[in-house]
Amino acid sequence: MATSSTVTLSPVFSASKSPPKATERAASAFPQKQNQLSLRREFLKGLSLLPLLELKQPLPSAAKEIEVGSYLPPSPSDPSFVLFKASPRDTPALRAGNVQPYQFILPPTWKQTRVANILSGNYCQPKCAEPWVEVKFEDEKQGKVQVVASPLIRLTNKPNSSIEQIGSPEKVIASLGPFVTGNTYDPDELIEMSVEKLGDQTYYKYVLETPFALTGSHNLAKATAKGNTVVLFVASANDKQWQASQKTLKAMLDSFQV
Repeated sequence: MATSSTVTLSPVFSASKSPPKATERAASAFPQKQNQLSLRREFLKGLSLLPLLELKQPLPSAAKEIEVGSYLPPSPSDPSFVLFKASPRDTPALRAGNVQPYQFILPPTWKQTRVANILSGNYCQPKCAEPWVEVKFEDEKQGKVQVVASPLIRLTNKPNSSIEQIGSPEKVIASLGPFVTGNTYDPDELIEMSVEKLGDQTYYKYVLETPFALTGSHNLAKATAKGNTVVLFVASANDKQWQASQKTLKAMLDSFQV
């Protein structure tokens, strides 16, 4: 994000007046330099908070403000859902080859919401140092889901590691937990954990009760690693949404594949 500031220029000195001394010039420039340094510090501080900012303050504008059932095909496994298959046209990371295509099912009444350009990973591809948000979908009555991608180097120095090589399910959620909750992660919030194998790909699955999370008081997560990226699927709901849609959210979580 570019930050612009207005600088007032001093009038041109007339020939009848002698130019200011060096010490006077330095003194007049000092407040301006201090202001520039302050603006730069604030900008860098904002960048450091970007991964959480997207979760904390989601934008109201939408990628497609129409129900996904109007353009996505029915799921072959359950026609009451539709199937979303991410392709290179969907996100900058997929176009850059940093994330392998992934898929999951959705109720046809859900809508895709827009991810801000700077938070989508577009600003840092092909080499991002911090996690970014791939896609987001939500329904006011049922909850929301999002896919978060993290550079593998953030969790391990071994390239092309599998999720098992990165570490135990506890280690992985300890590193990625804040990107599930939107703020902090407490191990006491983890109430269920499992390991799932789909073909050659291993997934870690989590059920969390998160009363202080920005994303919602109930969170489901599923993580795997492929190539140089760890991909995290998160389904979130508040108490009211959870009562009505926990089975739906769990079905969406189970369907996620990379």
